[in-house]
Amino acid sequence: MPSSPRCVGLVFGGASDEHPVSIRSAITVLGGLRQGANLKRYQVRPFYIDRRGRWWGPDLAEDVLASGEPAQDAQLAAAGHQPLENTGFRGLPPEAVGVAVWFPVLHGPNGEDGTIQGLFTLMQEPFVGSGVLGSALGMDKQAMKAAFAAAGLPQVPYAAVQAQELEQDTEGLLQRLEQDLGYPCFVKPANMGSSVGISKASDRASLRQGLELAASLDPRLVVEQGVTARELECAVLGQSAGGCGGLKASVVGEIRFSADWYDYETKYTAGLSSTVIPADLPPSVSEDLRAMALRACAAVAAEGLARVDFFYDEAAQQLWLNEINTLPGFTSQSMYPMLWEASGVPLEDLVHQLVESAGEWDGGSSEEDLAE
Repeated sequence: MPSSPRCVGLVFGGASDEHPVSIRSAITVLGGLRQGANLKRYQVRPFYIDRRGRWWGPDLAEDVLASGEPAQDAQLAAAGHQPLENTGFRGLPPEAVGVAVWFPVLHGPNGEDGTIQGLFTLMQEPFVGSGVLGSALGMDKQAMKAAFAAAGLPQVPYAAVQAQELEQDTEGLLQRLEQDLGYPCFVKPANMGSSVGISKASDRASLRQGLELAASLDPRLVVEQGVTARELECAVLGQSAGGCGGLKASVVGEIRFSADWYDYETKYTAGLSSTVIPADLPPSVSEDLRAMALRACAAVAAEGLARVDFFYDEAAQQLWLNEINTLPGFTSQSMYPMLWEASGVPLEDLVHQLVESAGEWDGGSSEEDLAE
């Protein structure tokens, strides 16, 4: 261990509809990095990205984390350090000097889609999580599903749709989706997370409405056939070494809810959903799911951390891969830290392992380099 604490730059907020969720996740990660043995291991400097994409240093970032709410215009105007204008080439806040490892806790576009990962890669700065390719493939549901299909992983029937199809031939598109997928079906923007912009369609009117909502958020859409199934999740931690050699999978958890489906409100409102960890499954199903989670990571080049979601039809004994999230939530209700807690890796150890793994991907700095 280095004689002095390693400086970790915790980045959160971001120009995304998932900005509030990012703040909640960052609060949890910060708590893990500032407890137990991590107090001596790390010095944490939080950095806040506001909704306009401007970076703010630790003074404002600490205030946002303390309040748990996005910074308001008046708060930004009163902040002591003003960021550079959101035009042209910009630098990072001066406190970025000396950061040894970056820990992005950014959800949605501009945070988990390869954008900030590309910035850190160009800067030759080690960071937690997947690289550019894994982040981009994991974020875009069309690309993700194509990669899963190429790897031979089972998925529910789906259709990739472009927003311009809705404008050019609405009736033709609706008819094709009804014929290929039927009802109910789920309409999703390809590049959003946390169930933002997702809707359930049970007839032509709701299908059209769902397509219009998703198209307002993203020009790339995915429509999936609805299935009656249990919703299961598995967390992945570590780095790949010629495949999945360094990746490990957690126990399997199950999401239960009384709502019609697992939408944004159900996901982030206390009391509207519950978790069962470990899920009540036959050992063979659990092992198949955990192995499939590692294959899913390999298919999209995801590493560092990921949460892989599944559908399981108990009656038919059918397991489908739903999606992968390469920067899963860390809120108090998020499955990723809870799954590792149940697997014997408490939050303090989890964030430590994530920081220690940073930079092991292609071209990154080794742990020894970071300790110098």
